[in-house]
Amino acid sequence: MGRQATVSSRDLPEEIRGRRRTGDRLAEDLASAGVRDHRVLAAVREVPRDLFVPDHLRHLAWHDTPLPIGAGQTISAPHVVALMCELLELSGDERVLDVGTGSGYHAALLSRLSHHVWSIEREPELSRQAQDNLDAARIKNVTLIVGDGTRGHLEAAPYDAINAAAAASGAPPTDLEGQLASGGRLLVPVDGYDQRLVLTRRTGDDLTRRVLDPVSFVPLRPD
Repeated sequence: MGRQATVSSRDLPEEIRGRRRTGDRLAEDLASAGVRDHRVLAAVREVPRDLFVPDHLRHLAWHDTPLPIGAGQTISAPHVVALMCELLELSGDERVLDVGTGSGYHAALLSRLSHHVWSIEREPELSRQAQDNLDAARIKNVTLIVGDGTRGHLEAAPYDAINAAAAASGAPPTDLEGQLASGGRLLVPVDGYDQRLVLTRRTGDDLTRRVLDPVSFVPLRPD
């Protein structure tokens, strides 16, 4: 058999080469900021964030900053998304629920770290745009649902990991905790005296919660 030809980066279109350079720089910045999981950093390099922001903001897509995406929602800063992905400790074979699809970027990173992602969004227009974004990025292992994220998605439960990109009031939603598989993890911002990430782990019938870093997310709104 003949030797398979390798493709030099010089042979790639400039648009792709530019994404590789900017993705590499962003991953390096996140590593310097404390992200340690090499699979998360690889996902940051691979997922083209510029496809998940509005056209007029694409020049800011690779900056470590949140950006508006419409309907009063934002795409979170990459370091926040990377931190949350890292905290879920994904190995590649998990079933994941993503609450608050937004532009689809968080689901896109999770798709690189797990087997399949179900992502739920209450705003139909955002969900439609997220599907376009995921299609443009050629990501196939994400299923989008329009609905109330506080209730999760019982049809595909239980999940090995659940990520919420909107803040619950007072405590993690009981419906989400109830849809965790044994050994599963739920990560959700929770409003109290301030807003912090809360990581819930299920072991059999037992749940343990750990309060983590301060964050700032839009509210998780039930229907």
